[in-house]
Amino acid sequence: MQILWLLLTLLPLVYSNSVNNTENLLWGAYRPNLYFGLRPRLPQSLMTGLVWFGTQNYQSIGKARHACDQGDGLDSYTWTHFDPRQGGVQILRDSQNNVEITTELLKVPGGSHGGSWAARIKGAPIDPTYPSRISTIFYLGLEGLGGVDMVTDENENGVDGPVEFSGTTPDLGDFTIRIVDAPDNEAVTTGPHSEAFEERLGKTHLAGLRLPRGQLWTAKDHIIQSIVDRASPIAEKYRAAEQAPDPSFILQLPDDILTASNLFAVQKSFEGEFQFDVFFESASANQTFDASTIDQGIAAIVASFDSHFEETFPIPSSYATNDVTRLKSFSKAITSNLFGGIGYFYGTSIVDKGFAYEWDQDDEIDDEDDGQHGARLTEPRALLTATPSRSFFPRGFYWDEGFHLLHIGAWDTELSLEVLKDWIKLIDDNGWVAREQILGEEARSRVPAQFQTQVPTFANPPTLTMAVTAIIKQFNAAHDGPSAADLGMDYGMGGQVPLTGISESRAALDRAAVQSVLRDMYKPLKRHYEWFRRTQRGQIKQYGRRARSRSEGYRWRGRSEAHVLTSGMDDYPRGLPHAGELHLDLISWMGFFSRTMKDFAQFIDEEEDAASFAEIELAIINNIDDLHWNEESEMYCDVGIDSDDESTHICHAGYVSLFPFMLSLLPPDSPHLGPILDMLRDPEQLCLSKGHPEFGQGENYWKGPIWVQMNYMVLGALHNTYAREEGPFQEMAREMYQELRRNVVNNVFKEYQRTGYVWEQYDALTGEGRRSHPFTGWTSLITLILAEKY
Repeated sequence: MQILWLLLTLLPLVYSNSVNNTENLLWGAYRPNLYFGLRPRLPQSLMTGLVWFGTQNYQSIGKARHACDQGDGLDSYTWTHFDPRQGGVQILRDSQNNVEITTELLKVPGGSHGGSWAARIKGAPIDPTYPSRISTIFYLGLEGLGGVDMVTDENENGVDGPVEFSGTTPDLGDFTIRIVDAPDNEAVTTGPHSEAFEERLGKTHLAGLRLPRGQLWTAKDHIIQSIVDRASPIAEKYRAAEQAPDPSFILQLPDDILTASNLFAVQKSFEGEFQFDVFFESASANQTFDASTIDQGIAAIVASFDSHFEETFPIPSSYATNDVTRLKSFSKAITSNLFGGIGYFYGTSIVDKGFAYEWDQDDEIDDEDDGQHGARLTEPRALLTATPSRSFFPRGFYWDEGFHLLHIGAWDTELSLEVLKDWIKLIDDNGWVAREQILGEEARSRVPAQFQTQVPTFANPPTLTMAVTAIIKQFNAAHDGPSAADLGMDYGMGGQVPLTGISESRAALDRAAVQSVLRDMYKPLKRHYEWFRRTQRGQIKQYGRRARSRSEGYRWRGRSEAHVLTSGMDDYPRGLPHAGELHLDLISWMGFFSRTMKDFAQFIDEEEDAASFAEIELAIINNIDDLHWNEESEMYCDVGIDSDDESTHICHAGYVSLFPFMLSLLPPDSPHLGPILDMLRDPEQLCLSKGHPEFGQGENYWKGPIWVQMNYMVLGALHNTYAREEGPFQEMAREMYQELRRNVVNNVFKEYQRTGYVWEQYDALTGEGRRSHPFTGWTSLITLILAEKY
């Protein structure tokens, strides 16, 4: 009853009739590269961030936490519950500073400027028997038109009580921000030389700074420098003293607010448990919050999330586990961290239209050329996107995003459409979209210089149509057409049906409405498809290759001697670079792309296009057999050119050789399916065959490690096609599905329990997590695998 009461209490706020489908997506934790950073989906606007460091010594300020960084050595950090429309709860464990910090975000619709929000930051010692002394800095900054002023009176020795700011921008209207302490917070007030600092102890300290345009993302550096500049001459006075003052006495902001400041920092220092709240109140909403708003709101969010999660991603009772409660918590956390990894990015990118490797230079691509060669900055672009890893890859990646959207779309279809629409807006007039979206200086600061430039002839696996076909699949699964809840477009929280206030006629969606949304995406996606067929075309007749189609062969452009970065499988073994290469994974992706475009065209009644896509799909499937099947090795292979300038198969048993199977391009009665399943079942044949001379060698990125998204594709092929449809290998496929699903889930879950993280990849021999963490991009597909959503 208590939870129900909390939900009903919040109904006037959360289920406001005046909120449209996307307005409650304006604000969010859209700075996923930070441990806790909020901003709206606006190019230049208000941004916030959280910094903290320990005051147990003077060295900890040099390791102040702000941007997610594996080098910080946090035990773990994850959203345990997070819905992009509502908010959620994140827990960060920082043993080096003996503190567990919890950040809570509550989004409250209302008014005409995207609503309001409230955040709570609280901490507690991880080990209560040791000191836990933490200094937190919450900052807010504004770029673009408008301004922010501090309402609270300045004091050179700090402020007692709440701190308030007021501001206005064209998009956000008028607003106030209040930062309020909990009543039981304690600070260090005693110790050597405390009498010299008495007037400043236990108070909130501030700084108002002016940063140049486009530099708000460097806020932490300026804030820490402000503390150091003030502290250095004070510390010098005690250099010869027998005991130094407590660091919290000296490491303080200067309480100096510059005229026309566009960055404000609010510092609080604590001993033991602490809590403070931040309230952003939009004037047009006419709402005032207090601590009870967060108390009740977060409880409602957690209850709402748990209920929706149970409905959307249930773990079947048939799944054998010793601890279903922990498994569910794990699944919720990796899903929440995927959602909490959605970011809004705005800025220029670097493009070189003239670059080509030697083996790509003879390509005749009839695309528009403005004559501007060499690396150049583009016009600024905006993108709402999920990110693979908040710590290591906090930006948009093309081939990752299709998998992200499968997960997001299962939860909230309209949100996945919002993300997809932003990606589709990036498709240029020729049909190209960059495989990495490195937008703006902040994004570029996290990318090595050699990887920042994008080239308009370089592709990436075309996964975006996964999201489109998932939406069509959801629609077609409904018997009488979808309700708003079926498509996640129900004007409520997280794709759930509102309890009150939404009429049936307003919530209902018919086929025409869904077609209208998708039709806007069709033309640019078709242009993108045609760009692939035009720019990634491979040579067939030039080397006397026999194939039923003379046109359906494909080669990744942009490969180097050692890497095919454009394939997404960077260092996976290939043949020598040559203009005559044909790549098995790419022709398989093109078969998949043709099939998804066919389904797309059929759904929006583009029947002529659908027939054309079907012809191309069939031609590709035939050519996969004709060009890429090696009878001697009994596997599908790349095609290369040998020293005699003759066409030859390049066979490396592993992920690449499984692509026609993984993308369900083989019929269930294919004579080639048996050898593929045998390979898949062999424990020696993993990402790359253990017997391969390059297994585990070099940088070992794709030469042995296990990747979850590849296993997801394998499991999807088994579950949806080869274990379901009649064929000579149906029973074998069923057995393999159950075994592989159990092994993949158990290993990722085991490593999460052992390390506190999900990882980018897993060691083929030990199962241990490797490389980037947390990697809750496509590794979060474990939730879909558990719920059997493929």
